[in-house]
Amino acid sequence: MGRPPRCSTGPPSLVGVRTSVDRGSTRDSSGAALPGVTVEASSPAPIPNGIVFSGVLLMGRLSVLLVFVVVGACSGSSSSAPGSASTPSVTAITTMPQFEAPRLLADIKVLSSDEFDGRAPGSKGEELTVKYLEDQFRKIGLGPGNADGTYIQDLPLVGITATNTKALTVTGGGKTTTFKWHDDVVAWTRRVADTASIENSELIFAGYGVTAPEFNWNDFKDVDVKGKTIVVLINDPQVPDPSDSSKLDAALFNGKAMTYYGRWTYKFEEGARRGAAGILIVHETGPAGYPFSVVQGNLRERFDLVTPDKNMGRASIEGWLTIDATRKLLAQAGQDFDALKKQALTRDFRPVPLKLQASLAIRNAMRTIQSKNVLARLEGSDPQLRDEYVVYTAHWDHLGEGEPVRGDKIYNGALDNASGVASVLEIARAFTTVMPRPKRSILFLMVGAEEQGLLGSQHYAEQPIYPLAKTLANINFDGINQWGRTKDITVIGMGASDLDDHLRDAAAEQGRTLRPDPESEKGFYYRSDHFNFAKQGVPALYTDTGVDFVGKPAEYSQQKRDEYTNNDYHAPSDEIKPDWDLTGAIDDVQLLFTVGYRVANAEKFPEWKPGNEFKATRDAMLKN
Repeated sequence: MGRPPRCSTGPPSLVGVRTSVDRGSTRDSSGAALPGVTVEASSPAPIPNGIVFSGVLLMGRLSVLLVFVVVGACSGSSSSAPGSASTPSVTAITTMPQFEAPRLLADIKVLSSDEFDGRAPGSKGEELTVKYLEDQFRKIGLGPGNADGTYIQDLPLVGITATNTKALTVTGGGKTTTFKWHDDVVAWTRRVADTASIENSELIFAGYGVTAPEFNWNDFKDVDVKGKTIVVLINDPQVPDPSDSSKLDAALFNGKAMTYYGRWTYKFEEGARRGAAGILIVHETGPAGYPFSVVQGNLRERFDLVTPDKNMGRASIEGWLTIDATRKLLAQAGQDFDALKKQALTRDFRPVPLKLQASLAIRNAMRTIQSKNVLARLEGSDPQLRDEYVVYTAHWDHLGEGEPVRGDKIYNGALDNASGVASVLEIARAFTTVMPRPKRSILFLMVGAEEQGLLGSQHYAEQPIYPLAKTLANINFDGINQWGRTKDITVIGMGASDLDDHLRDAAAEQGRTLRPDPESEKGFYYRSDHFNFAKQGVPALYTDTGVDFVGKPAEYSQQKRDEYTNNDYHAPSDEIKPDWDLTGAIDDVQLLFTVGYRVANAEKFPEWKPGNEFKATRDAMLKN
C-alpha cells in the first residue's frame, strides 16, 4: 500500500471540552460515598485567555503518554507533507464534553481496592479487572474492539518464579566471596527452562554495555564476551561537555536525556546479542531513576511472552548488583569502581577482564497463562476514514501481592495505573457523546503485563488487530496528576514529532504551555506502553505532569515527585490518599481528549521530525 494520501473530505468540524463537575460530590457512580477521600469544591483558578474551569479537589500525579498512530488511506490526492498541526474550523476546547473528577475517582477506587488484589496477571485480580472493563465498555455503549466480535485480545504469557539454589559466588584474587540473594544481588532468567546457571564464568567489566555506531561508541572493543558474564553500568555514558564540565555533552547520547542505550532492557538485549552467559547491571538510584527496592520486586513471579524458541536466545542469567556489592566485587579484582566508571566515559574505553570467576544457580517454577488485553471500538463517522484509528492505551495490571511493607502485602497500584485506566474510561464516555462524531475510529486498548516489561502493548504492536499503517495516534495514560492544577504540561521527548503542535495548540486554549521533561535522565520515554508503538514506527507523544503548579512554590513539583518515587512507587502505599487533588488531572484528561479528537479529524498524518530515530521505520511502513 502507498503512503496515505491527503484527505479531501473538507474541513472537519470539531467540538471542544468543557471541564466542569458537580462541586462537593463525594459519591461514586453508584451513589455510594467514597471513604477516606474528601472532595471539596475548588475556586476557579485564574487561567489566561478568559477560560475558567471548575473542579474537584482530590490530589495526584498525572503521567500521560501519548502515542499517535495514523493508519490507512484517505480519499483524495497525494501523500501529506509535514506542516502545521492546526485544523480548520476548530471549535473551542471549552465546548467539549465535560469530565467529572468524582467519576474518575470512583473507577480508581474500584480498580485499586483490596478486592482486586493488585491486579497481577493470571490472578483473581485479573479476572475481576477484565470483567469490570468489559462491563464498563458495554455500559458506555462501545462495541467490541477485536475483529472477532469480542472485547478481548488473548495475551499468552509464561510465568516464571526463580528460586536461588546457589548464591552468587565470586572466586579470584586469592579469595572467595559470597553475595547475599535479595540484599546484594537480584537475578532471574527469561529462559523457559527448569534451571539456569553460570558456573565459573569469567567476569568482565564492560562499561555501559553500549554499541552505538552513530556515536562512534563501542564498549566491547576487541573482547569476545560469549559464554562470559559482563558487569555493566546503568544509563547512558554521562560524558561531560568539553566546554562546561558541569553539563553533559549534548552531542553524545542526547546529553542529559536518556536514550534507549541507557535502559536496562537494552543492556540485557545487547549482552544476549553478543552471547554473554550472564549480565549483571550495577544499580545506582540516581541514574536508574528508582531505588533498589524496585529491582527486588523482580523476585516475585515474572512473566514473558510465549516465544517459539522459549527465550533460549537470552542470557542464562540476568540480574542487578547493588553499588556496595559492586564495589566489593571490584575491590576483590584489585579495581576501584569510581576509577573504572571514569574510564567508561570515553570512546577509548576497552572492556576490563577482572580475572574473577562467578557462579550462580536458580530453579524455576513455571506456568503458562492466557492473560488479556481488553479493547473497545468507536466507529468513525466518515465511511472513507473509519478504517483509520486513534488508539488510547493504559495498562490495567499492577504487581499483585508481594513482600509486606508495614503489614500490607497488596500492591494496589492506585496511581500506577488504576488512574490511567480510569482516565481512558472517562475519555471513552466523552467520545460517545461528542458531536459531531470523530471521522476516524477510536480504539480504547487496556493492555496487560506492562509491569512485566510492556508485554501487552508489545503483543498488540507486533500482532495488531488494526494495521499500524492505519493507526494515527496512540495516547497512552500511565498515572495521572494527583497534585493540583499546573500552568504547563511536560512533554517527554519534546520535539520528536509534529504531534507536539497538536498538543501546543490545545494547551494554549487552556492558557498553558509545553515544557520539556525535567527528569529526562530517567528515560521515561522508554518506560511505558507508547514505546512499543514508537518502535514499530508510530509517531509517539508522551506527556507528564507539569511542573509549574498554581499557587505552589517552585520546588513543589520536584518535592512531590521525589516523595512519590521514594515512598509509593511500586509499593503497597500506592493507594488513594485523602489529599489527592484531581483538578489538574481533569485539565490534562480534557487536553488529551481534545488532541485525540482533533487528530481523528485532521487532514494529515502526524510525522516524526527529521532525524528522529523512529522516522525511517515509519516512512518504510507507509511506502509498502
